[in-house]
Order: sequence, then structure tokens, then C-alpha cells
Amino acid sequence: MKFDDRKYVLIAAVVFICVVFILRLFWIQVVDDSWEARAADISERKVTVYPSRGLILDRHGELLVANTPVYDILVVPREVKNLDTLGLADLLNVPMDQVRERLNKAKDYSIWKPSEFERQITAGQYAAISVHLYKFPGFFAQSRTLRTYPPHVGAHMLGYLSEVSARKVEADPYYKPGDVIGVGGLESFYEKDLRGKRGVKYVVVDVHNNVQGAFKGGQYDTLAHAGKNLYTSIDLKMQELGERLMRNKKGSIVALDPRTGEVLALVSSPTYDPELLVGRVRNTNYRMLQKDSLRPLFDRALQAQYPPGSIFKLAQAAIALQEGVINLNTGFPCTKSLVGCHNHPNAASVEQAVQFSCNPYFYQVFKRLVEQGASPNRFEDAALGLAEWKPAMESFGLGHPPNLDLPAVKGGSIPGVNFFNRVYGEKAWAFSTIYSLSIGQGEVLVAPVQMANMAAIFANRGYFFDPHLVRAIGSPDSLNKNVRRHHTMVDDKWFPPIVEGMRRVVNEPGGTARAARIPGITVCGKTGTAQNPHGKDHAVFIAFAPMDDPKIAIAVYVENSGFGGTWAAPIASLCMEQYLTDTITRPDVMQRMLDADLIATEKDYVPFVSKRRKR
Repeated sequence: MKFDDRKYVLIAAVVFICVVFILRLFWIQVVDDSWEARAADISERKVTVYPSRGLILDRHGELLVANTPVYDILVVPREVKNLDTLGLADLLNVPMDQVRERLNKAKDYSIWKPSEFERQITAGQYAAISVHLYKFPGFFAQSRTLRTYPPHVGAHMLGYLSEVSARKVEADPYYKPGDVIGVGGLESFYEKDLRGKRGVKYVVVDVHNNVQGAFKGGQYDTLAHAGKNLYTSIDLKMQELGERLMRNKKGSIVALDPRTGEVLALVSSPTYDPELLVGRVRNTNYRMLQKDSLRPLFDRALQAQYPPGSIFKLAQAAIALQEGVINLNTGFPCTKSLVGCHNHPNAASVEQAVQFSCNPYFYQVFKRLVEQGASPNRFEDAALGLAEWKPAMESFGLGHPPNLDLPAVKGGSIPGVNFFNRVYGEKAWAFSTIYSLSIGQGEVLVAPVQMANMAAIFANRGYFFDPHLVRAIGSPDSLNKNVRRHHTMVDDKWFPPIVEGMRRVVNEPGGTARAARIPGITVCGKTGTAQNPHGKDHAVFIAFAPMDDPKIAIAVYVENSGFGGTWAAPIASLCMEQYLTDTITRPDVMQRMLDADLIATEKDYVPFVSKRRKR
């Protein structure tokens, strides 16, 4: 066959094939309507795959926070046809006007994209709904998880989840309207670790909203990655005991492992069941908690700031020994005309001064720290002395927030020269103006977590670690190695005599915390009474145990309860005994603490800064 003949045959073949395709296409699109029906019955849908949020566990692997499955009902407005409004309202138990309102809101957002229509339906509810959902084109279910709190404790330190704000959606491309985000506590601080990474899958669905399979074999899908688990240092048994002991009381308990800075318990009272802020009743319950006059949402362990009272004397003694203004055997008479005190023998040493908690003794100690004769002018001399005292006191972790892995931690206040110059004027104040600082009153303020840190400093004889709650992220073996060790400005050699004084406080006649003794364990502690100008004083106690091998340091504040040895010391000792021995050997003390109702009728405590004092 000649070349020209072959060319014409090839052209004829191409034309014939094209005619066949055109005729077939005409048949499918114009004559045969079965393909139109099949296309109408099948559609593609984009489904967001929400990751499982990371679990939160205690130091022994006990669950503090877990997940439970729930379902959201979503709607794609463009797919909604012949909506049976009444039927949908009955199925979802939603008022009819809400059905219309939500659908209009979804249309305003996008007619093409899925919008949340009904949220957080339980697995049981969804089982009843799912068999009828095919009757409502455009509506489909999407699974996600909801937080649950098996022990029902630790509300403040754990935090909760809330719907992400419009501002956050705009600022962070990860979030979309309807997403949840951690608020407060560990949920907020470790949000990026806990939240995981969303995935997407494309599925083919039929006219009854039934998934027929993956779209194009899943080649466009992306996997969801679960959030990382948090392995905390919390001891669940002690946390539960602490919350029981603080029931019907206002205050806090903070317990640390002084060897590592790990937080063992973090109790704020009054508290609430964290389950109250889960699910569709969260907003209602939150408003209820907000209105409660006892302020259960307020984290007293981290955000309350009180005068430290007599526990401040421990740091005063250490700084005075370091500065050389006293020695171990310095004694002062208990002259109550200088500052009030309870009845006890004169303190002939630092150890006895701590044991008896002698106010006039520490008045004289602070006076020597402030008035060192550096200037003949008593006003200048006081300013020079206080300028040296302030950084030494701050080296005990005071006056600034601790580097704790929780948000919104308060740092208290250690007033210095600039503070008093603002209040009284430059060269217008002297020791006689500020002497109340000597016994932890006046303008000095601390948070309970700082006082637990103070106990850890004396347990370690001069240093502390950053307090922290999370030991590992993702795997229990990935231990936190970023914890820093901090030394005070006081040499280690000055701590043992003060620790001996703390031992006497608990274990010797004349000590102010005999109620903190634990059979077979040497406890070292210090009581305090933080003055409250608005009502009964606050009880304070810090301690560590055992004396020679400290494994726990603790601070307890009980508001409006008076002397520290009556309530705060026994509560602390019960928590320490539980942690160290896994048992309670003093059921009578335990029952007295559990039965006590110390909720004050006075106004809530307001931090007090005095007016100008006489010099």
C-alpha cells in the first residue's frame, strides 16, 4: 500500500473513533438517564480526623485525665435538600427555631464547607441518631474525644478545655472554628504537646449518607497524630488526701520532692470537680462557679499572696549568719515591748530562736541587718542595709514567680529601697518604719508554692531546683532534663543549725508544731501566723522529712484558722506520712482534720499594704 493510502486509512480510523466517543457521550448525557441518577447518588466528602488528645498520668502511671468518644453533627448547606425541620429537631432534641438559626449560621460561614450543627453527642445518643441520619441529606457525624477525669481531683493544676476564640483562630492557623484548646493548668501550658495533629480523609458517600469507601483509594488522605502523653510527678494518693483534708477550709497544700523539684501535690481549696467543665454543660457550670462567693476557680496554691509570717524567720536567720551580724550563740531577751510574742524562755541561740519562734529575737536580727552603721544618717543607713538584704532574700526564690510549668503563677513581693521611697519618700523612712518585715509581716508577700520551695531549700541545706509537674513527655523514659539548680546567697554551713531549730519546733518541748510529729520519722518544720487585717489570721506551716534524708517538702496555708500549729501542721504531717509510709497511723488526728469546718464568715483575704507608719 502506498504511503498516501495508509495516511487516509489512519485518518478514517481516527475519525471513526471520535464519532463513536461523541455518540456514546450523547447517549450517556441525553438519552440514558441512569448515569445521572448514579452521579446524584454518590458524592465526595472531606472528613477531618481529630487526634486523640494526650493523656495525663501521675508518677505511678495512674490516669489523671483520659478521653471518651463523642460525636459532632456537621452540615454542608449546599447538600441540604427538602429539610424536614421538625424531624431533625425531634431527632437531635433541639428546638425548631434553633434548627433554622444554626442552618442560617452555617450558610453564613460557607455553603460548601462543613459547619458544626450539634456538638458532643455521647456514643449512646449517637447510636440512636445514626440510624435515622440518612433521612437528612447534608448532615453527617464526625467523631472526636472529650476529656474525662477518673479521680475527680486536681482541677486547678490540670486545667480544662474550651472552644477556641475567634482571635486565636485568626492568630494561629492550626485552629478552626469549633476546635477546643487548653485553658489553665497543664492543659494550657502543654497545649502544643497534648493536642496532636489533625488528619484529613476523603470518602465517597451515597445518597443515604453511608460511606462507600475511600476516595481514590485514600491517596489524598493525611494521617492524624495523637497528642503526647504527660507523665507528671503528682502522687495521686497524696493529692486525693490533701483535697479531702482541705474540704470545708480555704487555703492550699504544695508538696515537693526537694531532691528534684518535682511537685508531689498541688491542692487549692475550695475546689471543684473537673468534670463540671466538660461537655455541653460547661458554660452553665462555669458561670455557677464564677458566682460562688468562696471563689473555687481561684488557684490559691499559685495565685494567692500572703504575708509569710514566722516562716520568714528561717531566711532571716540564714542571711544574718552569712552577713556576720549574729553568730550561732547570739541571744536576745524576749522583750515584748518591741514586738508582741507568746510566753517562752529567752532564746540563747539561733536554734532556740527558731524553736520558740521569738518575735523580739528576729526584730533585733533584722535591725542588725538593716542598721549596719554604713552611714551616720539613719535613713541612708537603712536604705543601704535594705539594698543588701533584698537580693539575699530573693535568692531564696522569693519576690519573683518560680519557673513552674503552669501559667499565671504569682511571685509575691520583697519590698526594697525603691518601694519604700515611693511609699514614704526618699530619706523619709528607717528601720522603725519597716521593722514588721523582720517577722514576715507588713509589705512582704509570698505564694504558697514559694513557701514549699523554702522548705526544700532547708531540706537541701542551701539550694533548690525549679519546681515542676511534668517528668516526661510522650514516653515515661524521656525525663525532663531542663531543671535548673539554684543556690542561695548563704553558705551551706549556716543551714544545719537552723535545721536543728526546725527539728526542735516539731520534736522538743516548747516547739510550736508538736502536732506535726510522725511516729518513727524525724520531721523538721516551722509554724507561722500570717496576719489578716480583715478577719482571723491565717495558719501557715512548712516542713520536710525525714531530717537526714529528705524526700518531701511541704507548705500548708489554712486561711482564717489562727495559729499554724493547730491546723496547718497536722494537715501537713498527715500528707507527709501518707507519702512516706503509704499509711496513716493517727486516725484520731485524721478524723479531727476531716471533720473541721473552718470556712470563714469574714470577707475574703485582701493583701494588705500598710499606710505610712510612725518612725
